[in-house]
Amino acid sequence: MSVSNPTLITFVIYIAAMVLIGLMAYRSTNNLSDYILGGRSLGSVVTALSAGASDMSGWLLMGLPGAIYMSGLSESWIAIGLIVGAYLNWLFVAGRLRVQTEHNGDALTLPDYFSSRFEDKSGLLRIISAVVILVFFTIYCASGIVAGARLFESTFGMSYETALWAGAAATIAYTFVGGFLAVSWTDTVQATLMIFALILTPIIVLLATGGIDTTFLAIEAKNPDNFNMLKNTSFIGIISLMGWGLGYFGQPHILARFMAADSVKSIAKARRISMTWMILCLAGTVAVGFFGIAYFSAHPEVAGPVNENHERVFIELAKLLFNPWIAGVLLSAILAAVMSTLSCQLLVCSSALTEDFYKTFLRKNASQVELVWVGRVMVLLVALIAIAMAANPNNRVLGLVSYAWAGFGAAFGPVVLISVIWKQMTRNGALAGILVGAITVIVWKHFELLGLYEIIPGFIFASLAIYIVSKLGAPTAGMVERFDAAEKDYNLNK
Repeated sequence: MSVSNPTLITFVIYIAAMVLIGLMAYRSTNNLSDYILGGRSLGSVVTALSAGASDMSGWLLMGLPGAIYMSGLSESWIAIGLIVGAYLNWLFVAGRLRVQTEHNGDALTLPDYFSSRFEDKSGLLRIISAVVILVFFTIYCASGIVAGARLFESTFGMSYETALWAGAAATIAYTFVGGFLAVSWTDTVQATLMIFALILTPIIVLLATGGIDTTFLAIEAKNPDNFNMLKNTSFIGIISLMGWGLGYFGQPHILARFMAADSVKSIAKARRISMTWMILCLAGTVAVGFFGIAYFSAHPEVAGPVNENHERVFIELAKLLFNPWIAGVLLSAILAAVMSTLSCQLLVCSSALTEDFYKTFLRKNASQVELVWVGRVMVLLVALIAIAMAANPNNRVLGLVSYAWAGFGAAFGPVVLISVIWKQMTRNGALAGILVGAITVIVWKHFELLGLYEIIPGFIFASLAIYIVSKLGAPTAGMVERFDAAEKDYNLNK
């Protein structure tokens, strides 16, 4: 690997810029609220792009284009499900959660919100939800570190061990120093880079393959079923792919963006920006994989790396069709996708450990400066555990991403959604929802029942558990009063 390698230089400049943003955010971080939620100061543009970038990991530029390249448009159902789920999350949860967390003890984390919303004096709700976050997110972080390592390994010819640290170091650095503001500001830059890459690349591929008509004829010649949305699918298969959309209601790293918005008024504008960004990105992702079929059919002599690993389709197209400097920028978009999600996950884990364990159970009177530094140490601790888990590339940790998504979606999704729209929900109902959702996902995944994605039964059973158990009791007068005040505030300001 030459030091003059344009791609390497581009990566170094990009990473240096992200760390510089972290240092700028450091100067705006004065207390735990700043470190965990940016002092609830995010405007609509940063809220929108940060929510999008934190959601879309390396799978956006590697996994999904690869699936489309292999199977055609039948793999695009997952994109449709994600768009529907994200829109409903913005519509029903975003604004209400922003107000409810403020009215319920100015909660900084999901466990904190659950504990205040349902007046859980025992701490059981906080502990169980914080444990769910730590277990699933440590696995999630490990998968992001593996994805980053694979990118460095394939782009620069590094050993896996070196690539592992290279991919993780920059993300850890700016998250450690700048906290939530650094993560949100860098997410905005990364979201811009991702959409640039996903709009430009399919256009250039189209031009390289002779335009739309020629490209479509080449794809059809390769396999006419590439255009068939129902190829090799079943009703359960389509429902399972669409079911990914349910996961949005329970993802702590996405919900944190809603909680950090500067006001409810910012949410509507942020929703429009975020959904436009998301639809364009997913359309670009599908187009990269789909048009890639035509390109590599016409150029079989360079198709070896993609045939060996279809998830490299975006990487190979960027290398083959662009000037090395532009290719470096496009490949930085993959790093951006990995870093944006990994940084959010590290911060949510740090928040759970600092706010929900350290401050609540160990040091109730800890100073703000102490809590911020504990938060930074926790980022480092979680990152090191995740790196240790990712050290063996054969442990297939990337395959657990869908498991973690289902776990959060079923354990937290119904609790969050119902807690912001139904004032009769009780503390025991919330506990039942988290436990039933998490257990259903684990059991369903283990037995692979009906071939149905485990998030769907998990979400349904958790919702039923919340309703039934809540009906067996009643919320306190204080819970109802705070809910009504928050709902009134939301309706006045939305």
